[in-house]
Order: sequence, then structure tokens, then C-alpha cells
Amino acid sequence: MDFLNKLNPAQKRAVTAGDGPVLVLAGPGSGKTRVLTQRIAYLIGYQGVRPYQMLAVTFTNKAAREMEQRVQNLLGEEMTRGLFLGTFHAICARILRREAEKLPVSGEFVIFDADDQQSVVKNAIKELNLNDKLYRPVAIHAAISRAKNELILPDEFPVVTYRDETVKRIYKRYQEMLQLSNGVDFDDLLLLTASLLAEHADVREKYAQRFRHVLVDEFQDTNMAQYTLLKYLASAHRNIFCVGDEDQSVYRWRGADYRNVQRFEQDFPGAQVVLLEQNYRSRQTILDAAMSVINRATHRRKKSLFTERGSGEKVTFYQAADDYGEASFVVDTIAQLVASKQFEPGECAVMYRTNSMSRLLEEAFLQARLPYRLVGAQRFYGRREIKDVIAYLRLVQNPEDEISLGRVINVPPRGLGEKTVQTLMLTARTAHNSAGQVLLDLARGSNSPFWQQFPARAALPLADFGAKLAAWRGLLETYTVPELFDRIVADTGYLAHLDDGTEEGKERLENVEELHRLADEYRTRTLAEFLENVALVSDQDTLSEGNVPTLLTMHAAKGLEFGAVFIVGLDDGILPHSRSFDEPEEMEEERRLFYVGITRAKERLFLVRAMRRGGRGYAEETDESRFLADIPAELISGKQRGSKRRSSSSAYETWKLPSPGRPAPLLEQKFRAGMRVRHPLWNEGIVLDSRIQDGDEIVDVAFVSVGIKRLSASLANLTLLG
Repeated sequence: MDFLNKLNPAQKRAVTAGDGPVLVLAGPGSGKTRVLTQRIAYLIGYQGVRPYQMLAVTFTNKAAREMEQRVQNLLGEEMTRGLFLGTFHAICARILRREAEKLPVSGEFVIFDADDQQSVVKNAIKELNLNDKLYRPVAIHAAISRAKNELILPDEFPVVTYRDETVKRIYKRYQEMLQLSNGVDFDDLLLLTASLLAEHADVREKYAQRFRHVLVDEFQDTNMAQYTLLKYLASAHRNIFCVGDEDQSVYRWRGADYRNVQRFEQDFPGAQVVLLEQNYRSRQTILDAAMSVINRATHRRKKSLFTERGSGEKVTFYQAADDYGEASFVVDTIAQLVASKQFEPGECAVMYRTNSMSRLLEEAFLQARLPYRLVGAQRFYGRREIKDVIAYLRLVQNPEDEISLGRVINVPPRGLGEKTVQTLMLTARTAHNSAGQVLLDLARGSNSPFWQQFPARAALPLADFGAKLAAWRGLLETYTVPELFDRIVADTGYLAHLDDGTEEGKERLENVEELHRLADEYRTRTLAEFLENVALVSDQDTLSEGNVPTLLTMHAAKGLEFGAVFIVGLDDGILPHSRSFDEPEEMEEERRLFYVGITRAKERLFLVRAMRRGGRGYAEETDESRFLADIPAELISGKQRGSKRRSSSSAYETWKLPSPGRPAPLLEQKFRAGMRVRHPLWNEGIVLDSRIQDGDEIVDVAFVSVGIKRLSASLANLTLLG
């Protein structure tokens, strides 16, 4: 057991800390998981603590398995047998089953999953004779979940408005229905355990005495219920060891409260605080850029991240003329980095604030015929809300499209059950017609020969939908694509259907807005052309596994690392998000999110924005993210402060390659217009133009495979073909 000799001084201080509360504030890439697992091994192997006297908690099953495996690798399976290790929810479930006689449910309780929970909420709303359009089940469940995470029971639910009073009633009925089913939801696992320990001193004392040491991973992501649990469980011995970093707390919308880090020092006075500041991931320039951003955050303990990996290259800033140029720059630069053997494709990642930003990036990868992997989300054209809107537009263009009709006939809900849809299809088949044409005919009401085939409760909504469809088709000749788009979502109430008050609902709305931006580009073209373009893009299999670049949100990037990181959308309103402008706490979290994104980069960091955004022809001008001004100019290549830098030609004119560290030699042009060249990825092409710019030769090449590309000759690895 010589693992202590491999730790740096700060890590060793944390691992070998004496009894009492310990708070380890671990900067990104500082080896926090290593410290936590080796603390467990140290207590067992060096201090003689029995495994069953220890409780180690984390947030995901994957992290728990990894932690357990690491400890076993250090000590062997036999020495770790009996260790109480797992997620908060799993450990709470074990405690509740053991103490079931003190609970409102029996020890055989079932845990309702997300779908089950939604069903119970819907039934509670129905039982209370409430309008589920005013009280959306998803939004109501989110409110109940927030209350439980704050340890608020139904009778204690705060009431300020009439809606609050109604939510309180639903919450109370929801809990009653769960208990009648001998069930609990995920939040109950935390709430019931905290309540159990608060109300039963004997139970609290039993577990507090049993666990001589309590160890916690990702402490900055705990909510109030989890923090309260930890306090109870550590109340006897006060040996609580928490590893986290308030600078990486970016899950406020899930209930995470970075202030728990501050509460720890208040509730455990005299706690040892250890800072892990040595970074093993990133170059110093990247760390300096990250620290310049996070040092402006308030209510945090200041850290100074350092590395022994050297300074590395400057951060590259690129300002595109528009959002298409932004996406093209990213894809072309990745292609050049790969072609020049600087990085493998899988070492490159593109990060953005919201999933809606993936559309143009996905299309740019497709155009370049390069595979990619999308993490944490469905590809843009595969997202439910995108498919819904496209199905409506397809149905307007072609009422014979029964696939599209089947998709949206009851979206948003019109009270049409599966039996009604089957009757519609059977009626159409009998009449040797399409279901869409029958629907259009039903718009005539009782004058339709199909009217009698349906009961009144089904015929009326079918007729209403048929009338809307007929009206939309009547607008095909006079309405532009975006006008028709707007009319459909307004007539159907589709946006209100998506806007359920949850983060997921907001993200779905942003995806529809992104599709609308594409529709804006078809103001002078037909709906058929728009749908054809969408079909050609969405039909391709764009998702790949293996050695390919990764596209993901910065939230999804937490805990990951990549050789080269591109952060796009660095405009005010995107990062920071517009929803944070009037909320100081939200703005602080946006800053932390940017910090998390920066610190994912190991070797190269590219910060990218667009001067105009929203499509070709109707784009709006943007302001650069206020966070960019926090990064010192000497760390960045290509940035001009306080300038929007209008560009009438290519966005590449604003990009400067990283400085080589010594004066660059005068270059001679190697390429001339008309030369035939070969690229490692795009094969043969013809040089259209070449010039010396910013210490490099910039070459415009027309490739047969992907069209015109502007390349840096030093990176592109072009071969002359004679």
C-alpha cells in the first residue's frame, strides 16, 4: 500500500487528514476522485477503520461503481467487503427498507419511475376536477419535486397565489395516491429518510454512531435534502469528508445549491479546508483563461490553478460573419487539425449552451461528409418537437401523408383516442381514399358523407382539425414558409403545449425557434423546397461511435476532457443566456458554466462567436459575450476588444493563427490559382485563390466532394498534384 507516495502534497494532506470535518475544494483536473478513493483506502488500510463503519456517497451509479473498483484495486475485495457505498438514492432506499415500520409505506414499497410519477400527477389533477391545460402535469411535478428537495411537506407548501394553493392540493393528493399504492418517488427517498432521522432520535443515533466516517463526492451538487441527510449521519462522530468545487456547480435547475459549501464551514466550525490546485489536464494558458473568468464570481473561495504541463498555445478567438460561418469554421478547423496529425478526431469536442445550437453544426459536418457523435441529446431533426412541426408542414403540402397525419392528429391533445384514429383509417380505406382527404371532407360537418361514421365527441374535433388543415392549404399560394410556420403553431397552440414551465420545455421551445430560423431562409422559396432540404439532411445517419468529434452542451461536458475544445455561441443572450440577465444567481451560474467548458480543454481552446445570427438574409446582429472581456488579451490570439468587426467577405478574415512564440519568417506563396491539390479527407480540388495572411498562406480550394473551402496551408496538409 504505497499509494500515498504517488500523491502531490495537497492531495496527501487531504487523504491523510485527521479526524473531524474536512472540506476538499478540488479544482478541475486536480484528481478529486483519486483523493476520495484513496481517503477510503487510507482509513481502512492505515487507520484500521472497518469498511462497514464507513459511508461513501456519490450522484451516479457509474461514479459509484468506479469508486468501488478503485478502492478494491488498492486494497483487494476482501478488505473492502461491507463498505456502504452508492448513490444518495440507493443508500436512502436501503435505510428506508430497514426502518419501514416507522414509515407511511411498508418495507416492500415500490419506487415509481418518471413515467409512473407523471401518471399519478395526471390522476390527481383529474380527481380534483382541474384543467390539465392550466395545471400541466410536468410543471406540477417539477414544483412538487422542488418542494421535496427543500424538505417541504404538502401541509407546509408555501401559498402566495391561487395557483400555489392549487399546487398544494395536488401535491397532497399526489402523496396520498403514492402511499395508497405503497409507492415512493425518487424525491421521497431523500425526503422520507431526512424526515425519519429528524423525527426519530433513536434511528438517527443508530446510523450516526454506525458511520464513523461519511465521505461525499461532488459535494457542490447537493440539494438541501441531501445536505441535511449528511449532517444527521455525521452528527455523532463529525468525521465528514466532502470533495467538491463551488466553481463547478452548474445544476441549480436540478436543485443543486453551491451554498452548501459555505454552509459546511458554518455548520462544522474548525473544519480542515484543503485546496487542490494542481491541474493534471490543461495547459497553463487555458487555466489562466479559466481563472480570469471565474475570479469575477462572488461568494467563493479563491484558488490558483497551476500545472507542470507548460503554457501551451494561446487561446484562439474566432469571430464569424454569421452563424453559418461559425459552424463552417469549427468543422474546417477540426478537419485541418486532424489532417495535420495534431489531434485524432475523437480528441476534438464542440460545446454550446443549448441543444438547439447543434443544428448548424450537424449540417456543417454533413456537408463536409465527416461523422460526429452527439452526446446527451437526440440529433436535431430527430427531436420530438422538430418532427412534430415538420409533420404538420408535410401534411399541409401533402394531405395523403398518413405517417405525418398519424403523428400530429392528437398533438397537442384533441381528445382523439386510438379507436377514433383507427376508425378514420378504416373509413378512408373503405372509401378508397386517404385519411387526410376524409379529414378535409369532415370539415363540412354533417354535410360530409363520413360524418355518421364517428360519434359526436370524435366527429367535432376531427372536423375542427380538418377545417384548420383546409385553411392552411388555402394559404400555400400566398404565405411564405415562415408565415405558414407561424400560423400553424398559433392555430394549434403548439408552443403553449411545449411550454410546461420545465427546463426541458424551454429547451424544446428553443429547438422550435431554431427550426423557425431555418424557415426564415425560405421566405422567397416554396414549402416543397424547404421540406426537401430538411428531408435530405435528416435522412442521413449522422451519429457515429468511435474515433469521431463530439458535440455536446457544456452541462453534459462536466467531468469530461478533450484535447481540443471549441466553445461556440459566445454571444450575449446565448452565453450568458438571456434568461439570466435579470437574475444575479443565474448569471453567476452562467459564469461557472463557461468556466467548466474552458477547463475541459487539455491542449487547445477555441472560443467562437457569430456577428450575425438567425439565418441568411434575416439575421440579427449580436454582441459578444460579456465573459470574453474578462480574459486578458495576452492569452488570446485573434481577439480585438470592443469591436463587432463587420466583414463583407469571409469570416476567416477575422481569424489569426496562434503566435509561434518567435518572429515568423517571410513566407512565399506555394499555391497558385488553377493548381490541382489533394486533401487527406476531401481528396482532389482546384485552387481558386491564395494569399499570405497573418504569417500563413490562406488557400481557397474547390473540392469535388465538399465544395469550396478556405484553408490554412500550414494545417491543411495539401499535396500538389502537378
